[in-house]
Parts: sequence; C-alpha cells; structure tokens
Amino acid sequence: MLRPILMWNKIGRIVMLLSKRLKISPEAALDAFYRSWTNERLHDPNDFLYLMGDLYIVDDFILEKQGFLHKRKSE
Repeated sequence: MLRPILMWNKIGRIVMLLSKRLKISPEAALDAFYRSWTNERLHDPNDFLYLMGDLYIVDDFILEKQGFLHKRKSE
C-alpha cells in the first residue's frame, strides 16, 4: 500500500486528469471521485488498483460511471 502522502499525490493527479477529460471543475472531479467505487478500490490493499497508472484509474472511473464496472458481491 502507498504511504499517505503518495496516495494524496496520486489522487490529486487523478482528479486533475478527470477534470480535464470530463470538462468539469477540479472540485466537482474530486467530489465525484471520492464518492466512487474506484476510490474505494484505490484504498483497498487487496485490490492493488493503487499500483496502476493514473490514466488507467481515470479510465476505470469513467467505465464505472458509464455502468460497465460493477461492485463485486460480498462473498
């Protein structure tokens, strides 16, 4: 798992990429990202999404919002 400062930096980069890609304010991008399942996965040490590149995570977020990614059911 990433150290907190590295995670904060990664989230900041992701949010700015989302802001540009979706043509929304950074604040709206931050709010949308923090409420997403992608953000939950990013913080889950068992998911390993934090090892992926920023653009990969942005694409994952967009797929989630388009309905192509769904939460796994609890086992």
